[in-house]
Amino acid sequence: MITLTKYNDKKVLINSSQIEFVESIPETKVVMMNGKFHIVRESMEEIIEKTIEYNNKVLIYSNK
Repeated sequence: MITLTKYNDKKVLINSSQIEFVESIPETKVVMMNGKFHIVRESMEEIIEKTIEYNNKVLIYSNK
């Protein structure tokens, strides 16, 4: 799960494995596999970085 910030400044946890795609419209729109979407403050690059960081943590934890 990654933490993102909606435009009303509320934090939301997103299951990054359920993200279908992300687009810049110019806001960042995160579209989920179920068709729902979230407009967030983070850039596409930040979302990629958070997803990589989360996946790395999961891999490290599972190898212990």
